[in-house]
Amino acid sequence: MTTGKHKQQWRLETRRLDAHSLEVSFAGRWRLDQDLPSIEVLKADLSDQLTRLVFTADLSSWDTGFLAFLSALLKLCAARGIRVEQEGLPQGVQHLLAMARAVPEQKIAGRERDGQAVFSRVGAAVVAFFQDVPEMLRFLGEIILSLQRLVAGRAQFRGSDLWLEIEEVGPRALVIVSLISFLVGLILAYLGADQLRLVGAQIFIADLVSIGMVREVGALMTGIIIAGRTGSAFAAQLGTMQVNEEIDAFKTLGISPVDFLVLPRVLALMLVVPLLTLYASFVGMLAGLLVSTTIFDIGLFEYYHQTIAALELKHFMVGLAKGSVYGAMVAYAGCLRGIQCGRSAEAVGEAATSAVVTGILLITISASILTIIFYQLGI
Repeated sequence: MTTGKHKQQWRLETRRLDAHSLEVSFAGRWRLDQDLPSIEVLKADLSDQLTRLVFTADLSSWDTGFLAFLSALLKLCAARGIRVEQEGLPQGVQHLLAMARAVPEQKIAGRERDGQAVFSRVGAAVVAFFQDVPEMLRFLGEIILSLQRLVAGRAQFRGSDLWLEIEEVGPRALVIVSLISFLVGLILAYLGADQLRLVGAQIFIADLVSIGMVREVGALMTGIIIAGRTGSAFAAQLGTMQVNEEIDAFKTLGISPVDFLVLPRVLALMLVVPLLTLYASFVGMLAGLLVSTTIFDIGLFEYYHQTIAALELKHFMVGLAKGSVYGAMVAYAGCLRGIQCGRSAEAVGEAATSAVVTGILLITISASILTIIFYQLGI
């Protein structure tokens, strides 16, 4: 028997029912302001032969201090394979313990610091990626089927939603696209000039900046900007709808979430990102013009004519094609992670982060593939 002293009025007793059963009795006041016992006082009673533990309780009052003691006791019994019968505890205590068991233990960053934990996380990430591939392919198939229904005029699709998405992902992104594109064009011009002036060919800064921005950099930078700005927004919007069970409501009403929610976002980015790419390319070329005329003494008309001579229609077509593909990749990643979102606020944040990472990864992969294809085709 263990009893609190002075003002500590808790009591803890153990009694053997038989060779394999132990009864633990709680009485008195079990609150945090008491000098409550630790689980160590019961370890000696939980012998290897013990297989069953029962409770009796005659408590005047209790709080989370009592729950913490019981939680530690239950974990110790689970580790030793002892069956616990909680019927003797107050109903409120049983209810709170059941709620605690229903919520999975949160993984705290930094808890595992050894090298083995690092490799375990890497391995788990690789396994999760390959397990995610079938789901990604299934979602891609649903989008393709939705596009087929749209062409056939059978999609549950509202044109007003498309225009709202176009407004959101297009005009409202012009400021950040302008700033990034101007700075990237500035960097390209300085990098090219540093090498070209060694052979007295600074005039070819115009070729480098114009072709680089139109074919590659404009589309790539626009895609990355849209992945961070719009892809995460798509994931957060759809993830919040998933948490609020709005997507389940669409399914209950017989409305396809892919038709109604995903398709307008995919079409909006496929239409708008090529236009943003074209705009970003002109802003980048303007930055190259500024550097060339103010720093390297290249005439305005000279730079203009060199740019016109360097650019061909095929360069614009390549840039626009890449922009359309990058937009589709961003929309696909954002909507996929939003639909896959869990049912908690934390899951919404994880979905938004995953959408950005997935979108940039898909942009990088598709950029490599498209560059190889266009090179092989001589475009």
